[in-house]
Amino acid sequence: MGDRDKIVIVDDEDEILDLLTVYLKNENCEVEVFTCGREAVRYIEEKGADLVILDVMLPDVDGFSLCRKLREKYYFPIIMLTAKNEESDVLNGLTLGADDYITKPFKPIEVVARIKTQLRRYKKYNQQAEEKQEQDQEIDIRGLYMNGITHEARLYEQKLSLTPLEFSILFYLCSRQGQVVSSEELFEQVWGEKYIDSNNTVMTHIGRIREKMKESAKKPKFIRTVWGVGYKIE
Repeated sequence: MGDRDKIVIVDDEDEILDLLTVYLKNENCEVEVFTCGREAVRYIEEKGADLVILDVMLPDVDGFSLCRKLREKYYFPIIMLTAKNEESDVLNGLTLGADDYITKPFKPIEVVARIKTQLRRYKKYNQQAEEKQEQDQEIDIRGLYMNGITHEARLYEQKLSLTPLEFSILFYLCSRQGQVVSSEELFEQVWGEKYIDSNNTVMTHIGRIREKMKESAKKPKFIRTVWGVGYKIE
């Protein structure tokens, strides 16, 4: 990881806070811990963060509400922690803007690896945005408007509430308008990681983007599936 990435952890279990703090400080991270959500939000508003780890169950506010609140203003990665391995919880967290989901009990080394992945993706995305000229950052395709600098997305003048990952996926597809983008290319460009055989991750995110755009998978107006290859925006 880079020099002194600032990680904010919000969890009401001291053992977990202590454990993650030790591991992350060994990775040269600055770590701030909180046992309740409101204090964490106040801190982030004043001092900022590079990544936030949120427990779903907190004493003063649930992690989902906190995730939604943070996503209204910030684009840094959010990783959810939960004691429940329920698919509905996972989907709920991801839909509200979480970038990853880890079930307790976990191995600290796995959490560190996931954090590294998210930070790499986040930094790469920011770097790409800075390197491109402003005119290259505006896309308008048949009523779908996206701005890569302000992260604004609108469909037929209505705001599209996309998570940072969803925005990155749709923006990349739009920037390749008329070209078929493979799941492998999409994954490696957006996540910044080597693609591994299964494309379920990409498919799941595409599905959620289509839902938010009220797109039919069978007769899409924007994101077309090219079976066995990938996705294409005409």
